[in-house]
Amino acid sequence: MIHLREITLNITSRNQQLYPFSLLLIQNLERMPFPSTVTIFIGENGSGKSTLLAGIAKASEIIRVGSEDFIQEPDDKASSELADAMRLVWNKRIHKGFFLRAEDFFRFTENLQMLRQNFQAEINRVDRDYQDRSDYSKKLAKGPAVSSMRALDERYGTSPGAKSHGERFLNLFQSRFVPGGLYLLDEPEAALSPISQLGLISMIKEMLQQDAQFIIATHSPILMACPQGTIYDFDQHPPVTREYETIEHVRLYRSFLTDPEAFLHHL
Repeated sequence: MIHLREITLNITSRNQQLYPFSLLLIQNLERMPFPSTVTIFIGENGSGKSTLLAGIAKASEIIRVGSEDFIQEPDDKASSELADAMRLVWNKRIHKGFFLRAEDFFRFTENLQMLRQNFQAEINRVDRDYQDRSDYSKKLAKGPAVSSMRALDERYGTSPGAKSHGERFLNLFQSRFVPGGLYLLDEPEAALSPISQLGLISMIKEMLQQDAQFIIATHSPILMACPQGTIYDFDQHPPVTREYETIEHVRLYRSFLTDPEAFLHHL
């Protein structure tokens, strides 16, 4: 289901010498419709696709995985300023879903590990300090930490530190995807092998059948092939839609894999 139908931008009163309003993308973008349940943002680094995605996330007020607040870093402040100049048009206003950047995912897993270590340290402390007390007293004292550890295990799996980044990434999606949500993913391929990217597409297809909507910024030709997708090329100002076969990344990868020596010979 298409929840977010389009965004419009009004930056006439903004200082266009300051980021993010200095970006050619922002200066030339007045409206962007989302006609499909999957929208793909493509373009070179610095084209503005991640900036726009973060602005949409802030304006939509969905949670950001791995961060407690948008106003933490310079880019986060820019996202808030961009959101203030943005109007979202909904078919159905929702708050389900999340915004995830690859770098926030790594921070998120570090925080999970720290929480787990803190809970385990509390359990060890109780075992040490309650040696002479009854098992019942010890169980009561350890209860909050044990319950919190169990909740982490149920939602994110046991021993996440033993898993690869890709496994933890897919596990995060499995635990956080819910029907009817809006999901904004910024370069999720950073933590995923090609096989894992196909696994993510499989999850996306399943969630599309449960009324979810996705907007994904990516450099991956695999993720660009997501079904039911509209692809926006951010190397054009304003962005234009592209067919998969005409995307430069796709043609480059295909040519390289067909004859890598032809490319490597000239390097």
